[in-house]
Amino acid sequence: MNGEEEDVFPVDDDLFEETFSADCIYKFCGEEFKINQAFSANLGVAARVWDAAPYLCRFFEEKCVPLKGKKIIELGAGTGVVGILAARLGADVTITDLPLAVPQLQKNVSANTPPGGWCSAEPAVVPLSWGQDQENFPSDWDLVLGADIVYLSDTYPLLLETLTHLCKEGAVAYLSSKMRKEHGTHCFYDDNLPQKFNVELVQHDQEQNISIYRATVRRDV
Repeated sequence: MNGEEEDVFPVDDDLFEETFSADCIYKFCGEEFKINQAFSANLGVAARVWDAAPYLCRFFEEKCVPLKGKKIIELGAGTGVVGILAARLGADVTITDLPLAVPQLQKNVSANTPPGGWCSAEPAVVPLSWGQDQENFPSDWDLVLGADIVYLSDTYPLLLETLTHLCKEGAVAYLSSKMRKEHGTHCFYDDNLPQKFNVELVQHDQEQNISIYRATVRRDV
């Protein structure tokens, strides 16, 4: 997968009239794994590996971000590529998305079980609807991860509420986003997230128009 596919990220997720699947092979941090994308009207945008996900994986590889032994939760995981990489590197990972995406996530987790078993534990795959059931999750994470989850302005307050709960005990959030003007992605990072978080732009790719932000909960609010 080389990220050269046209990036058309729609507002509506009821898109795919035909149902088909495609596998992509990824190599990061010395790990190789296969991710299945099950394109269907049911999954919509959750079916595909969007460019911000492998970009975040490469960031972890290039910056040598320590993941082994960390307690990590991924939000809006879709295919689960980021969370699966973290688990392959020895993190204790919980992978989440809306209930409709859980079967695809579980399939990809199972398909990428290392021959010798998981370094820590098999990633947990559970549904999480932002702004509704985050209180069912703990707040003692080390890292909260998200790739291309900032694209619907109506969900920004819900995402902020969820991130605030998950990070309130000191977790660091890494959010990787294609900066789409038509979806107001900048507004989330410039206006919404700073209401509760200290926000730092840690990397930007001008060609791909992808940014990675590091965020921690503000203690002065």
